[in-house]
This record gives sequence, structure tokens and C-alpha cells, in this order.
Amino acid sequence: MNTSTTPRRPRLRWVRHPLVWTAVGVVVIYGLTGALLALGGIFGPIGSSAAAVVSAVAAVLLYILIKRRLGGRSTPELAARGAARELFGGIGVGVAFIVTSVGIVALLGGLTFEWGDENPASVLLAVLSVSVGAAVVEEIVFRGLLLQSISLATGRWIALGITAALFGAAHLLNPGATWWSAFAIALEAGILLGAAFFWRRSLWFPIGLHFGWNAVQGLLGIPVSGLAEPGLLAGTAHGSVWLSGGQFGVEASVVPVAISAVLSALMIAAIVAADRRARATGKLTAPAVGARTS
Repeated sequence: MNTSTTPRRPRLRWVRHPLVWTAVGVVVIYGLTGALLALGGIFGPIGSSAAAVVSAVAAVLLYILIKRRLGGRSTPELAARGAARELFGGIGVGVAFIVTSVGIVALLGGLTFEWGDENPASVLLAVLSVSVGAAVVEEIVFRGLLLQSISLATGRWIALGITAALFGAAHLLNPGATWWSAFAIALEAGILLGAAFFWRRSLWFPIGLHFGWNAVQGLLGIPVSGLAEPGLLAGTAHGSVWLSGGQFGVEASVVPVAISAVLSALMIAAIVAADRRARATGKLTAPAVGARTS
């Protein structure tokens, strides 16, 4: 009896490298969602809104597929258990953050508002759907793929700085963008959203935060990272761009930068405190990058 076995082909272990599955994920997710948005635009506002929501769903599914099948890692950061709590908690923080920022800028004379002329139902559909699409896709790419893979190579805090810089740079091509606006986005969004992820160990929280932030700006008729669309109100910037944010929108104002610095510091302090408690009990775990499954 022949008991010899056929040698097994070596597995392509290089595809398990974080930079590989991250690069594939970024290209595939942005490629597919970009194509969906372009296709939806052919069918007018309804098509664009539908495409934005479909893009969000597609980004989540692709992320899970790529990270599990290509990266060989689990995805606890998208666990269904506790998702609603994290999502709505993030929305609450995002809404409070931008409402406070806009309120201060308006009180200082940097913004005024009047009622918009667009159909409210159309505005709500457009703003909410686009905000869902942008929040989900950007968080999946920047906090889901880039932040986690870079943290495996450099550690948590260096990865936070790198991805914040990348997030700011990604907004340089937006209308009205300047080097200052990119720096502001890196601080108030890149650092804040990354810290939110490490604090809550969940993507649902920064997705909610990002959505609430964008949706409120859109409904108030303020440009979102330089992209201006009709809102329920029409916001007009006045005075110094350091206060109002100018054409780029309130995100380029020093006010949200300062507020986000406080929020980020509180989140980072909570992370450090949690690490200390974990060390004291001998239960320190790595950031939420997902355990290897194979």
C-alpha cells in the first residue's frame, strides 16, 4: 500500500501582509464605490442618493470579505452586538461637536443663516444619503484599513499621526482647499476619528460621529469640506476665514479645531487609562485590529 502523500503547495503567505490586504481593499473599495456613484449620477438625484447608500453597504461587505479572506483576520470592530449603541453614540458626539462649533462661529459673527429655497424632502434625502455614503466609505478605508494595518507595523500612536496626515492630504483637492484646511482636517477629523476608533474599539462609533458631523453641516447649508450643496438653511460666511472657514466651510475655522483638540485629548486620556488598568490586571490587549483566523 502506498502511504505517500502529495506535497501540499505552499500558501501565498505574502497576501496576509497588512500592507497587501490594505492596498487591495483601498483600490477595490474606492474603485467600486466610485463606479456606483458615477452610475447613480446618470439617473439624477434619486439615483445619486441610492448609489450613496449602496456604496456604503458595499464598502462594509468588501471590507469584511477582504480582511477575513485575504488578511486572515476577524472583524470585531464591526460586530453586530452593541453596534446600535456605538453608532448612535457617535452620531450624538458628532452632532454636538458641529452644532457647538457652528454656534460659536455664528455668535462671533462668522456665519449667518436664512431659510433655503429647496424642497425640504429632497434636501433631507440628498444630505442624509450622501452623508451615510461618505461616512461609511471614508471610515472603512481610513480607520478600518489604513489605521489598523499601519498600527500593526508602527504602533498605535504613530499610526494615528500618519493616517491623520493622509486624511488631511486627501482633502487638498476639494474646492476651496488650502494647506491650512488640510491641516485642520488632519487635526479635527483625522486625529479625532482615529482616537474615537481606538477608544471605542469599534468602527460604528467613528462612522456615527462622521455621519452626524457631515449631516448637520449639509442641513445647515454649510460647505462640507468645500463641497457646497443646498440645505434646509443657507449658511453664509463673513469676516476672517480663520473664524468662518471661508469657501471650504466651517471645518477650516479655528473653532472646531480647538474643540476637537479637547475631545481628542479626552479620548486619548481614556485610552491611556484603560491601558493602565489592563496592565494592572495583566489583561492588556492589542488595538482592535482583529485576531488572525488562519
